[in-house]
Amino acid sequence: MKKELIEKAYEIAKERYAAIGIDTDAAMETLQGVQLSLHCWQADDVKGFEDAGALTGGIQATGNYPGRARNIEELQADIEKVTSLIPGKHRLSLHANYADFRQTGIVDRDQLEPKHFESWMQWAEKCGMKLDFNSTSFSHPKSEDLTLSSPKEDIRKFWVEHTKRCRAIAEEMGRRQGDPAILNVWVHDGSKDITVNRMAYRANLKKSLDEIFEQKYDNMKDCVESKVFGIGLESYTVGSNDFYIGYAAQKGKIVTLDTGHFHPTESIADKMSSLLLFTPEVMLHVSRPVRWDSDHVTIINDETLDLTKEIVRCDALDRVHIGLDYFDASINRIGAYVIGARATQKCLLQALLEPLKTLREYEAAGKGFERLALLEECKSLPWNAVWDMFCLRNGVPVGEEFIADVNEYEKEVTSKRC
Repeated sequence: MKKELIEKAYEIAKERYAAIGIDTDAAMETLQGVQLSLHCWQADDVKGFEDAGALTGGIQATGNYPGRARNIEELQADIEKVTSLIPGKHRLSLHANYADFRQTGIVDRDQLEPKHFESWMQWAEKCGMKLDFNSTSFSHPKSEDLTLSSPKEDIRKFWVEHTKRCRAIAEEMGRRQGDPAILNVWVHDGSKDITVNRMAYRANLKKSLDEIFEQKYDNMKDCVESKVFGIGLESYTVGSNDFYIGYAAQKGKIVTLDTGHFHPTESIADKMSSLLLFTPEVMLHVSRPVRWDSDHVTIINDETLDLTKEIVRCDALDRVHIGLDYFDASINRIGAYVIGARATQKCLLQALLEPLKTLREYEAAGKGFERLALLEECKSLPWNAVWDMFCLRNGVPVGEEFIADVNEYEKEVTSKRC
């Protein structure tokens, strides 16, 4: 797209938004400071580097599009390509099963140390990218239906030790990068059929978390993530939303809201203001559930727009961490990465362009008609011209131009992976 056309369209959009009290340059400046936490597992279908076989724990990557990253070098190259097509500077979220054993030899997950992620930390520093981290309870010989909530003490202790070590790794990442690494704890624990020991398993999970969080750190932050159910674990989930909200509010931990981990009619946006009143911060895993947690690629839809608007309306951009979490193996994985990240940023931009001051004045005055009318008119304002300018200023492809870049990368790189 021609630079002159982008600039001309932007000047018109800037004037149009100024008429309703919005500074488009200020909106772009705010968006520039929002770092998404990109999920490493989109490029390799959540395989990791342990050669652990098929996914377990009630999750599944569907599709067999060619070109999956098979090793650390390929995964890092793919992520570098993705970030070159997304405006702004962003983070990378690693799972524990992406440890680098090339120099140390393979160790089990209860023996992981920061040295097993040294190459990731060096690479991230070179790329100017900060890291977040996740414990990994699935796809392991000791990944039974219950891990941290297991009544088998050896199983429970194994996963307690694993998660403790993940916190230590996140602490080192945060120390090295001068910014806290967020450590997300999600376990798949549950039951396929009816259980009569709900309380006992949840008591075990609470006991495990209490042990895990005994050590205090300064350079990492703890998150706990709920789920409704997993494949093969449909009847009962130990770490439910109620459990983790109660735990996080009591212990001062961060709750992770995954947009696919709730019933289809639940509004994740509506949960934000409540959580922000009782917990220090909120972590988001943004994906697109179709019927349920199917981890489709994030797009601009009502759910994502409502969520980003609520963050801005709560004035909580400094308290909400936005990560992506989907793994689509049915289409070009690099393209999926880019679509989802840019869609999330587009939704954030629309939220930042909302005439919130005027809307709140209408609401305070009881002017329901005026409020609804302005909300509707905002939907057709030229936000896309502001987005194009944001991409131009960041030196990344504008509009659909990134499609050609993704296709070229496939032709030159991913198509050659057997």
